[in-house]
Amino acid sequence: MLDGENLTGKNTLEIAHKGIARTFQNIRLFAKMTVQDNVKVGLHNQVKYGVASGIFRLPGYFRDEKYLDERAKELLDVFGLYGERDYLASNLPYGKQRKLEIARALATGPKLLLLDEPAAGMNPNETAELMETIHFVRDTFNMTILLIEHDMKLVSGICEEITVLNFGQVLAQGKPSDVLNDPKVIVAYLGE
Repeated sequence: MLDGENLTGKNTLEIAHKGIARTFQNIRLFAKMTVQDNVKVGLHNQVKYGVASGIFRLPGYFRDEKYLDERAKELLDVFGLYGERDYLASNLPYGKQRKLEIARALATGPKLLLLDEPAAGMNPNETAELMETIHFVRDTFNMTILLIEHDMKLVSGICEEITVLNFGQVLAQGKPSDVLNDPKVIVAYLGE
């Protein structure tokens, strides 16, 4: 449900148009595209030109491409990636690839951002920087973020409310300090 509308059974494009964007546990960038072009892919729903306009390079194509370039540059600047805009996405360090993936998701203009284990594979410094990035996104873009994560330091550092699931069952829900000190959660987390 999003804004009272059931999105069950909708395809990915329909869900994106309704205002949900996501990142993946395993980064899924277009590795052989530039950093800027990766963000422009996320902006695809904001252009109106069609195939013929693109093929024949009609005025609408150039107008929309200029807008895409400017908007992508704005997002890259926000994430500190503007200097790498012409790099191939695959040439970025891991932490910056994660930021690029979040920037691309934000380019779609979502109301709700789903982050699936964004700290997976990150070292402590990258995780701390990611925490700052998530705070920044939430506050700057004024959006709801649903986070799936196993790094409790990251979770407790950014979440206002936590729901802990164990094999699909809710173990605890509430404020981070209450949930993370719940004996059921501690036992499940430690695997005892």
